[in-house]
Amino acid sequence: MDGEALAAQWYEDNGYEVLDRNWRRREGEVDLIVRRGKTVAFCEVKTRSTDRFGTGAESVLGAKQRRIRRLAARWLSELTPASGRSRVEVRFDVVSITAGRVEVIEDAF
Repeated sequence: MDGEALAAQWYEDNGYEVLDRNWRRREGEVDLIVRRGKTVAFCEVKTRSTDRFGTGAESVLGAKQRRIRRLAARWLSELTPASGRSRVEVRFDVVSITAGRVEVIEDAF
């Protein structure tokens, strides 16, 4: 099973609904978009076979964070009716998968 599938399974096992996988626009891609209740989480998934060169989470730096925030705003504007946007809480997660072990960092940035 690939890293994104493992991450999606973790979210589903923890009561989330997967709304989108690999949502792409010209500016980039969001790996997973999930929802539980009023919270919509935009998730960056990083998979490594070992942590020899650091964890996947350590590679999600400022430029990547800004890109994901811009893409999240676009996803919300395209796919959420204006009346529903005020009721949505947005969160940014990083999922680090090392040798098949899933670590979810909620509200990572």
